[in-house]
Amino acid sequence: MYYAIISEDINNSLPLRKEARPAHVARLEHLRDEGRLLVAGPHPALDTPEPGDAGFTGSLVIAEFDALEDAQAWADADPYVAAGVYAKVTVKPFKPVLP
Repeated sequence: MYYAIISEDINNSLPLRKEARPAHVARLEHLRDEGRLLVAGPHPALDTPEPGDAGFTGSLVIAEFDALEDAQAWADADPYVAAGVYAKVTVKPFKPVLP
């Protein structure tokens, strides 16, 4: 089943994001390579794909896991969590319908 991992950043998270990004992206690439990643990306703080120094307000990952507990464990082990980027992480079942 798919799960949405919805993360909200702390204020001024950009320096922490930059430091932890390589490890964060490597984990996402692993999911992609296993064919389990539907989509992943950050929420820009401004209405533009490249928000510059404004940074990001959070992230969304939608990926396939065997159970909610597995998705939660994966989310809890994210390098952004360890680096203090995220203030809150919510994991919910997700049902793709369209396209």
